[in-house]
Order: sequence, then structure tokens, then C-alpha cells
Amino acid sequence: MEKNILKWELFGAAFIIILGSLMHSMFIWLNYWLPSAIFLPVNESVWEHLKLGFWPLLIFSIIEYKFINHKSNNFLVAKTIAAYIIPLVIVIIFYAYTAILGEHLLIMDILSFIIAVIIGQLVSYKLLTKSEFPKGLKIFASILFAFLGFLFIIFTFFQPPLQIFMDATTGEYGIPNL
Repeated sequence: MEKNILKWELFGAAFIIILGSLMHSMFIWLNYWLPSAIFLPVNESVWEHLKLGFWPLLIFSIIEYKFINHKSNNFLVAKTIAAYIIPLVIVIIFYAYTAILGEHLLIMDILSFIIAVIIGQLVSYKLLTKSEFPKGLKIFASILFAFLGFLFIIFTFFQPPLQIFMDATTGEYGIPNL
């Protein structure tokens, strides 16, 4: 059973990486269609790129739930922890390597995304195969997952003037052409 769950989590990593990569330039391809801004990166800020892990993880989790929820424990907790680990690892790697190198490199950005997704899915696997957590933790996890999604939506349209929200190519904040 654990082997089956591991296969799902590894398949999930591939799904998230592929879908996240496809989503990267979709906002431009959709001619800046505003409703898509909720799910797609609207600029080249670090924050907007974190959506590339979150929304594909959510989509995959909805699919995966049907197949493994009855075979695993702690589904909501595992997916919530993964949803927070992925952006955290991306941010840590990005700011660490740019502090050392003094510039950002596309290959490092891509690798940080891949590494973050794999770590998130492996942690998810570990939590899915642990003894069942208390029900209160599951409820708290679902609130935290929804809160992160809410932050991605709100900060797409209302960005604080912080470096993580600044478009690295233009120095601007928010949705272009708005």
C-alpha cells in the first residue's frame, strides 16, 4: 500500500512540474485575460512564480484524493504541508543563490522549482503513511490550505511594496497593462 502511495506522490511531482512549467507564460498567451490572473503568474516576481507549485498541487490533490484517500492517512495535512513547503523551498533557494551569485539564473530557478516540488511530495508521502492525526489538525490544515490560496489571489491584485512581489524585469508591481 505504501508503495502505491509513493507512486502517486512521484507521479504528482511530475504532474506539478509539467503543469507548472506550462502555466509560466499562459497569462501572456491568453492576452492578459484578467480572470486567469488568479491562477497564472502575471509578472516575473518571485511571488507570482510560487503559483506554479500551488495551483497544480491543488489540481493534482483533487484528482489524487479519489484514488488514495481511503488507503492513506492525513490527506489534508499532507497536502497542506506540501503546499507550504514548495514555496518555502523555492524562496530559500532563490534568495540564497542570488545572494551568493549576485544575480538570478534561469537554470537555478527551474532547478529550485523541481527540487521544491520533489521535497514537497516526499514530505507529503511521509505524512500520508504516518498514523492518523487528530481530526482537529485536519480541520486546521484545510483552513491553512484555503488561506494560502486566498493569499495567492489577494496578492495578485494588491501587492505590498516588497521585493518578493516586484517584477524582476520591469521593477513594477502587479498585473501589467491594467
